[in-house]
Amino acid sequence: MQIAVIGRGDCSEEEYREAEAVGRLIAGSRGTVCCGGLGGVMEAACRGAKEAGGTTVGILPDTGDGNAYLDVVIRTGMGHARNVVLVNSADAVIAVGGGYGTLSEIAVALKTGKPVFGLRTWKIEGVTACATPEEAVTLAVRAGRRSRPSRSPRGPGGPA
Repeated sequence: MQIAVIGRGDCSEEEYREAEAVGRLIAGSRGTVCCGGLGGVMEAACRGAKEAGGTTVGILPDTGDGNAYLDVVIRTGMGHARNVVLVNSADAVIAVGGGYGTLSEIAVALKTGKPVFGLRTWKIEGVTACATPEEAVTLAVRAGRRSRPSRSPRGPGGPA
């Protein structure tokens, strides 16, 4: 399961700590952290995931390097249009704080039916406000599992 963690590249210390906890909890749930691949909330979520032995994916807006905690780097060269790729790559979205870039990601998620959970983020219909990183990740994992199509095993006895 892939959970997008979105938020400001220049976040507060409190948002950084919360995003780090979110990343750690996603990894503990055997999920993959997907993000915009840069600093702030994105870096914090990746750092937390890596500390917990998880996998991270950064979908970058340009062709530069991402943060130091990325396992997979996708250099899109698409600018803010990469927000669509990021959100559509996820089974659920967790917003930590955020500015207008975060707002655009939330809008894409809601428009495409992705579940969105927020920690001190935009108060918008369709975004489930959460009090703690634990609550946000628990709800996102549950919603993400429901939104994933079931997969049949391949190989002997399974469909080709």
